[in-house]
Parts: sequence; structure tokens; C-alpha cells
Amino acid sequence: MRTQKFHKTECGVDFLINVLPSDEFADTYLLKDTYDTDYLEIVFFKKGNGYLVLNHQRINISDNSIIFISPFQKREWNLNPDGLDFMVLVFQEDFLNDFFSDKLFTYRLLYFYQLAYPLYTQIDQVLVERYYALLSEIKSELVKTRADSVHIIRSLIYYLLQKLNREYAEIHHLAVEKNHHNEAFQFKQLLEIYIRDKQRINDYTSLLNINRIALNKAVKAQFNVTASHLLKQRLLVAIKDYLIHSKLTVSEIAFQLNFSEPNHLMRFFKNQTGITTTDFLNEYQNGINH
Repeated sequence: MRTQKFHKTECGVDFLINVLPSDEFADTYLLKDTYDTDYLEIVFFKKGNGYLVLNHQRINISDNSIIFISPFQKREWNLNPDGLDFMVLVFQEDFLNDFFSDKLFTYRLLYFYQLAYPLYTQIDQVLVERYYALLSEIKSELVKTRADSVHIIRSLIYYLLQKLNREYAEIHHLAVEKNHHNEAFQFKQLLEIYIRDKQRINDYTSLLNINRIALNKAVKAQFNVTASHLLKQRLLVAIKDYLIHSKLTVSEIAFQLNFSEPNHLMRFFKNQTGITTTDFLNEYQNGINH
């Protein structure tokens, strides 16, 4: 499986941000292979028909839909090329965090690294047109860079991402104003870094230098789930990734994820999903989502 890496814009500036219109990049999204990327991606469909398998879930794509993709999420596109019209905003996580002087910026956006809610949203045509206009303006500044382009790009990107965050929160009844729980966002970030090595809450409280009660309180206040639930959901995603995209046996996966015994992994998986790893693979191959 290939990893698609970010390519810098061809505009003589060191922005790790780009806007990709479908009339230039549709071929990339019409290839029916499985791959991941080292960057974040938001795909805005003005016209679209088909589906995407993302993070083991099938997402049906139609007109006026938006897909949110985090780094290294496995995906496979199945799009009808007829009448296809979309724009893609791509950017490197570290660059964006530095761009806004906030190391947790991307983790504060509810639609990235999301485990509990859909990785897509449906909006009306008027809003899609508005987003297209913003994306076109960003692209123009990237291609024809001036002395003040960095300030304009920063303001446009910030507005667009925060506007999407507000709409995503409203659709899923999440609170965007509760963004002062830094420990919750740091925990979310650490899960992405260490989940294959650390599966105990105490591992993360040590890294964060807080106690278990304080961590759970912050996570509960921000994401409305316990820290343990968030950890288990992220670990489950890692197991599914290995099952689907590697040729490792369950015993080998258990070793990779530091389970003391393969039985412990199988018991954990069944407790979380209600089915065995074998049943999961059989159902996945038959197009049943979990």
C-alpha cells in the first residue's frame, strides 16, 4: 500500500497548504486502490456520485458533501467520473499548527482524528458555493504570491476551518466553546503518537503529568466520553488497520500492539465490537461496515 506525500505548491513560497481542483487532479481520486497520505485533507464535492471507504467505514458521496480525512487514514475512492466537480484543501499538520502558533490547532478541530462521529457532512448548495469562492481565493494567493499573501492566506484558512468546525459541531450537537481543556486535546494527540506502544491510561497521565481523575474530567468535558473510551476506540482502529491492511496473524498483531497474549487482543476486540476478528474480516470483505 502506498503513502502519498505532500508536494509543495509551485508558487515559490514555503506554504505546506494547497488547493486541488478536480479538473486538474480528478485522476488521483478515480484510482481504485487503497492508500494513505501524510497530510490532512478536506474534500468539497459540488457534484459527486459514488462512495469512499475511509477508516473502515463506507461513506456515500453525493452533491454538496464534505469529507474530512486525517493523516494516514486508509482510504479507497469509488467515484463516478461523469459530472464530477470537487475541490480539495490539503495541508501538513505541523505546518498548520505552526502557522497559527498553536501546537494543538488541528486537534481542536472536531472533524479531524474523529472516532465517535461521521467523517463527513452534508451542506446546502449556497454554502458549497461560498466555500468554493474561499478556496479559489486561497489558490489565487498561493499561485500569485505577494508580500501580504501570507496574512491573507492565514485569515482565509482560519475562517474556513473554524466555520466548518462550527457547522460540524451544530450538526452533531457538540460544543465548540469548550476548547480550553488542553489536557483533552493533548491526550488526543498523544493517542495518535503512542497508541501502538501504550494502551493504559496511566501511560498517558504520566506523559501529561496529571492524575487519572483530572484527565478523565477534561476529556469528558470536551468530548463527552471518558478517557478510557477514547483510548479503546483508538486502539480498536489500530487493530482493524492491521487486520485489513497487513498480512500479519492475530498473534503478530498482538505482539505489535504490546498485548501480553493474543487471547487478550481477541477478547478486547470482541468486547468492543461484539464479533470475533475472523467474523469482522469476513464481514468487511463482504461489504458490511463496523
